[in-house]
Amino acid sequence: MTPTPATDPALSALFRSSPSSADAVLDGLDPEQREVATALHGPVCVLAGAGTGKTRAITHRIAYGVRAGILQPASVLAVTFTSRAAGEMRGRLRQLGADGVQARTFHSAALRQLQYFWPRAVGGELPRLVERKVQLVAEAGARCRIRLDRTELRDVTGEIEWAKVTQTVPEDYPACVAKAGRDAPRDPAEISRIYAAYEQLKRDRGVIDFEDVLLLTVGILQDRPDIAERIRGQYQHFVVDEYQDVSPLQQRLLELWLGDRDSLCVVGDASQTIYSFTGASPDHLLGFRTAHPNATVVKLVRDYRSTPQVVNLANGLLAQARGRAAEHRLELVSQRDPGPEPHFTEFPDEPAEAEGTARRIRELIDAGVSPGEIAILYRINAQSEVYEQALADQGVPYQLRGAERFFDRPEVREAGVALKGAARAGGNDPLLDDVEDLPSQVRAVLGTTGWTAEPPAGSGAVRERWESLAALVRLAEDFARGRPEATLADLVTELGERANVQHAPAVDGVTLASLHSAKGLEWDAVFLVGLTEGMMPLTHAKTDEQIEEERRLLYVGVTRARKHLTLSWALSRAPGGRAGRRPSRFLDGLRPGSGASHRGGPGGQGGVERGGGSRRRKRGPVLCRVCGRTLTDAGEMKLMRCEGCPSDLDEALYERLRDWRMQEAKELGQPAYCVFTDKTLMAIAEAVPGTEAELGAISGVGKRKLDRFGAAVLAMCAGQELAVEEAAEPDEH
Repeated sequence: MTPTPATDPALSALFRSSPSSADAVLDGLDPEQREVATALHGPVCVLAGAGTGKTRAITHRIAYGVRAGILQPASVLAVTFTSRAAGEMRGRLRQLGADGVQARTFHSAALRQLQYFWPRAVGGELPRLVERKVQLVAEAGARCRIRLDRTELRDVTGEIEWAKVTQTVPEDYPACVAKAGRDAPRDPAEISRIYAAYEQLKRDRGVIDFEDVLLLTVGILQDRPDIAERIRGQYQHFVVDEYQDVSPLQQRLLELWLGDRDSLCVVGDASQTIYSFTGASPDHLLGFRTAHPNATVVKLVRDYRSTPQVVNLANGLLAQARGRAAEHRLELVSQRDPGPEPHFTEFPDEPAEAEGTARRIRELIDAGVSPGEIAILYRINAQSEVYEQALADQGVPYQLRGAERFFDRPEVREAGVALKGAARAGGNDPLLDDVEDLPSQVRAVLGTTGWTAEPPAGSGAVRERWESLAALVRLAEDFARGRPEATLADLVTELGERANVQHAPAVDGVTLASLHSAKGLEWDAVFLVGLTEGMMPLTHAKTDEQIEEERRLLYVGVTRARKHLTLSWALSRAPGGRAGRRPSRFLDGLRPGSGASHRGGPGGQGGVERGGGSRRRKRGPVLCRVCGRTLTDAGEMKLMRCEGCPSDLDEALYERLRDWRMQEAKELGQPAYCVFTDKTLMAIAEAVPGTEAELGAISGVGKRKLDRFGAAVLAMCAGQELAVEEAAEPDEH
């Protein structure tokens, strides 16, 4: 399939030609990303800051392993936390020539296993899955004679979900809430009763919920070793993205998938832990090195997303953080050219803040910034309405994020049906009379479902519906430019492929989203609004842990911006109101006039930490030190070069090194290979290192040997003949 234009780079990536070889997969990776890509054995932990290319690193790792013949595609399971992220990963792997790798969410992977093994483990068909549990929770409350309003219903549902992912049964809920210091939305005893009634309702009706999918899979794997072994036989290598967000239940499932193996790569950033209210915990990420002493840890700190000005503000925000996650924060280093300084703006009231934000957005659009590259981010969804109206007043298109997924929207499903019908009818559809090109055909068909050439006035559901249909029209225009010969049937096929991987077309409008729903996204310009005490952090954030999570949430918002960043707050809610609000405490020391601002230190330290422990860590792929090709032949791997590549061996140096080694071994009373092996001496004689760093980079020269023998070896490499004799003389003291 021909790629669509660069206006949609994500789609283009799906259809670019694959790299020509395993080594070509590594092209374009920075040193730390390359370390990730080539660390294919043993436990690996990737600490990846915002904008540092973590998805690129882990997809290239999988693809490199597959293309080098080290990983079998069907044996790899990559786990993400959203269907969108899983779809993006599958698309990237396909483009890199790694078809057949499974990339799924925890729930999706578990559900497939549960559906397959349920008849054998339990018998009969798997109970029906309830996608929305709110109605059942409401009925459970009614059974307990407890009335829940809309907000309480949502909060109690969240508490039940938290209890299940932390593997807490109804009778233990009150004690666990107290132990966790959790702020329950109602009396814990009442929630416990509702929770128990909810579970009974599900049993009565023979249904399960999403949390049950994980719980039941864990139960089967624990109780049926034969089934666990079947799954472990299929999946032998695991990659887990956003590892800071795993819940205890997900961690338990991962452990059961792994068994006693250690072929696990986890990726995460403790500074982006923002879902603890759902049971997520960064403890598994922060404790990974303790749990796996032989792990390789790679830190990614090169920020390719944001300008130095945005990165500096993000680093300054975290510099004031406390707690365990803060102790492991990554100091980002921007790789982009300088941009404008972040704007801090104070407004008298919320409507003025919304109007000022909309005016500034209009200025950016007039200056050439696409509306689709602009976002307004707020703490809670209730803040969106005033911004919707302000943007509509300025004639700025927008989209609300956080509702249903694009291809699940009713208007998109309706449009898909209409387009399929028109494609089947072909020339027999009167709608397509006198309409020749593909975009005109699409506009004609979508005109029957509510699309118009001009957007409707105002805001709300009508405008959202129009924006969805307009996105399909723009997709058809891009598709036709990339494939001039494409038919309506081709476009319908393209929409089906996109729906399968949840690859939604871009809606050309300003994004309105909560900070939580903005995770994983980025824009050229970001407006962080409503940054007042009581809103950021929220009033209910009382403990130090809760307040630090609010700080991390703001950090996530800051790091969504590539170039333009504006932070604003209003002193009162309504015009004429008492100006009693004050800016968020998180801006202290960052905004002008609030004390010394953080300018950061010399920058973060990326790199690799090799695991210790008694177990010998498996080595990753070996590269020829002459041509760089991945070596697979055992003889070539011992030589550290291809058989056909020329050897730069300094034979005279090699002989001096062998004589020196013999004398050292004699004095130590050990075999010669305990000093250095023949292979290592050959590598030294070929490389002829001139510094400790160059010598230490040679396989077989660890820190201990470098400290003990480094000076003598470097002296011999420098041609100092006396080095061997001096090293051979006994100590006089």
